[in-house]
Amino acid sequence: MRYRILGVTQVEGEDGTVVPVPGPRLRALLTALALRPGRVTTPGTLIAEVWTDDPPDDAPAALQALVGRLRRTLGKDAVASAPGGYRLTATEHDVDLHVFEDLVHRGTAALARGDAATAAQVLDEALALWRGPALADLPDRTAAARPDALHLEATRARVDADLRLGRAHTAVPRLRELTAAHPYDEPLHALLIRALRDTGRTADALAAYEATRRALADGLGTDPGPELRALHADLLAAPETHAPPEPPGRPRPPARSGNLRPRLTSFVGREPELDAIRSEVHRARLVTLTGPGGSGKTRLAEEAAAGLPQAWLVELAPLDRPEAVPGAVVSALGLRETVLLTTELTAPQDDPLALLVEYCAPRSELLILDNCEHLIEAAAALAETLLTHCPGLTILATSREPLGVPGESVRPVEPLVPDQARRLFEERASAVRPDADTVLRDRAAVEEICRRLDGLPLA
Repeated sequence: MRYRILGVTQVEGEDGTVVPVPGPRLRALLTALALRPGRVTTPGTLIAEVWTDDPPDDAPAALQALVGRLRRTLGKDAVASAPGGYRLTATEHDVDLHVFEDLVHRGTAALARGDAATAAQVLDEALALWRGPALADLPDRTAAARPDALHLEATRARVDADLRLGRAHTAVPRLRELTAAHPYDEPLHALLIRALRDTGRTADALAAYEATRRALADGLGTDPGPELRALHADLLAAPETHAPPEPPGRPRPPARSGNLRPRLTSFVGREPELDAIRSEVHRARLVTLTGPGGSGKTRLAEEAAAGLPQAWLVELAPLDRPEAVPGAVVSALGLRETVLLTTELTAPQDDPLALLVEYCAPRSELLILDNCEHLIEAAAALAETLLTHCPGLTILATSREPLGVPGESVRPVEPLVPDQARRLFEERASAVRPDADTVLRDRAAVEEICRRLDGLPLA
């Protein structure tokens, strides 16, 4: 006979016909015996596995009666009595669980040797045995943990074999399902990222990494492991390595290196704040400078980004509609011109958010979202979407209030201290008044003006 316990317990006769095993208790007893084919199992163990925490009053007698029923169902020689308990008269080759374990070990060993074709064949044979959930008739699911883990290992290995055989396109949909079912399984997520990379979908691979990073951080409070981090570094370092070749004659978008305006005036004071913001931008992916109007948030943000090759200023102050925010970023990045001049971007031109995700996902850039306060919800939604899908992107925002996005680092911009305010007043006065030296001799008056203006640079 053949015993199937990778699912609801079944028995097949020598001719392949199914032998009915009626009743959950009877199937539980057969499952417990089939876990140990050819070996004696004590009555205590069988009682615990069949009835768990609710055994009958005379459990040994109830077990003996159940064994009698099983013998009448399968044949009197199917279950043997032995000193110390009962034994299923079968070998491991007669039980699908043990055959499955052997096939999985052989398949994973072939994969480790680099023989992906053999691994795929053997693992297909193993997975065909799975009718899951394993040991479905045992009331206690503890014993099912090992076969369940082995099934997941076999599934991973089978997908890995597909990737090595150049079948990444067929693997992606299955991996999407698997990673959704196992959100914290890093090896599965690594396989999905590899599959997306191997199909030339670098942006999607980066987005998958970022989604995994956030899931691990939010759900477990941990960072991705070495394999995921190595994949991420590979994608950022050379995303073009895995992209499909471009058609001949395809135009490349013009090289752009940010849009920060040249400063027309000197930057006075705030040296400690400047150093702190630059340091924070390297640690956090969203930094928001908050403070009242005229406190110098925009200038401080621009100064902190000065010298960075890919820093883009997006001015939100002129906007009066929340839905215009993504389009303003598209315009600041010059993407409308890129779409018109080239075929690099495939996202619909009427979907600015999709265009931004496609463009920014494989790049490392800094966006300055300036004056977010009157469109705070739209700015926050845009920032969260871009940071989720574009792992190389950093956002430096200015606003009178925080955006409220997870992971945001908020840095209040305080008024200038008296000495800084006086220096700024003197420099600006000297730029517009030829006789400024005479005026500035009245230091007490200058200090009083700065005090009455609350140390606000714009004032």
